[in-house]
Amino acid sequence: MGDRRFLDTSYDLETGRQTLDHYEAWAGTYDQEVGVENAYAQPTRCATALTSVVEPGGRILDVGCGTGLSGLALAEVGFTSLDGCDFSPPMLERAAATGVYGRLFESDLNKGLDVADDTYDHAAAVGVFSFGHIRPSALRDVLRVVRPGGAVVVGLNDHFWDEGRFPAELDAIEADGSAAVAFREHGDHLPGAGIEGWVVVLVRAQG
Repeated sequence: MGDRRFLDTSYDLETGRQTLDHYEAWAGTYDQEVGVENAYAQPTRCATALTSVVEPGGRILDVGCGTGLSGLALAEVGFTSLDGCDFSPPMLERAAATGVYGRLFESDLNKGLDVADDTYDHAAAVGVFSFGHIRPSALRDVLRVVRPGGAVVVGLNDHFWDEGRFPAELDAIEADGSAAVAFREHGDHLPGAGIEGWVVVLVRAQG
């Protein structure tokens, strides 16, 4: 079981049930396979990008926090008031062990966040928008729970970006004035697997 690899099949997931089962089985070895063996770059890239748009601080929601790699990266650059949510209870157990989160809760973002409007100063969604994971339309719900003027940083791989629905959602959000893209950069996603990706920071409209 310890030699089983999950990364390649992550891009084949289609349903919520498949996603839950996949990450329940992967939770124990996720950090080793993704973080160590494949040098997962997005947590650090996203945390750094967020600091280029807003000052570190405030209350942050780490959406789809997984085992907590993104939370550790955010804390490292000064975002230390962190809550996290994820679809997978075993992943949340691993995230709790990092010690960086004040609150952790289960959430299926495709069904909406059970969080009041304007609750957080900023939010992060690192490696969350992907096939079988979170639909691009859920980005609006993440923006909803961030205060006006707050930022949302998103990191996603080329596989999903190139599919087209996520950049189209970004364009629609900018077109209707909900938020503006303040940062957009292509670079490493999982360099150990030869996968690149995008980091985008949106700032929610003040009005």
